[in-house]
Amino acid sequence: MTAAPAPAAPTARLSWKREVAVIAAFYAVYTLVRDLRGTRPVSASLAFANARRVVGLEKAIGIFQEADIQHWALHYRFLVESLDVWYATTHFVVTTAVLVALFFARPSQYRPWRNTLATATAVALVGFALFPLMPPRLLPGAYGFTDTLKTVGGLWNVDSGPMLHVSDQYAAMPSLHFAWALWCGLVLWSILPRRWMKGLALAYPAITLACIIITANHYFTDTAAGAAIIAFGYGISALWERRRRPEEQRGRKSAMSVT
Repeated sequence: MTAAPAPAAPTARLSWKREVAVIAAFYAVYTLVRDLRGTRPVSASLAFANARRVVGLEKAIGIFQEADIQHWALHYRFLVESLDVWYATTHFVVTTAVLVALFFARPSQYRPWRNTLATATAVALVGFALFPLMPPRLLPGAYGFTDTLKTVGGLWNVDSGPMLHVSDQYAAMPSLHFAWALWCGLVLWSILPRRWMKGLALAYPAITLACIIITANHYFTDTAAGAAIIAFGYGISALWERRRRPEEQRGRKSAMSVT
């Protein structure tokens, strides 16, 4: 996927005020659904049971290496601290920046990519509701993981203060951190002109993947699911654009005939 799914008609006019309102409304619904339960104990047993299923699956196919990777990284405190900060800041900041850049730099590609992101995020909310998953950092000590946000530090801690009551720490399947980072990488790949710039664009989801594994916030299975929902969102967006294109062409012809 190196290009936007079926670009919108070049003449389609976009209103930044409308887009801000739509995105704000969508984010409000996303936040409400994601954080509705917070970390209430009622879901802890189910989240742990699902974590055991994921660990069992990864062991069966030979990819349960997250703890070993984290143990290696813990020898480099500055690396872990940097990744804690990366985890806390880039998720929303970079995604918002890419949306804004896309809106102004490539308006014809904005709507398809926005719809890709919105569809993937909506699917993720369904996953959070149907499959609450305890992240590696919250597993019992026997699993060998360290909660780096708590023991090493970063800009915030989800186990204290207001975050304890509003953040659903069991919203791990699929990984939206990786899904949004992959979306950003693909968007930038499609609009940046030079090869080295495209390489830097793809470095962003790669670093985010390392981040969420080393900080024990996700399993490899979560990241695969994150990639899958982006692919699904891309496909839905492409179908939607193909359906809209004839309607927009008819609308332009009607406007020209009137004038």
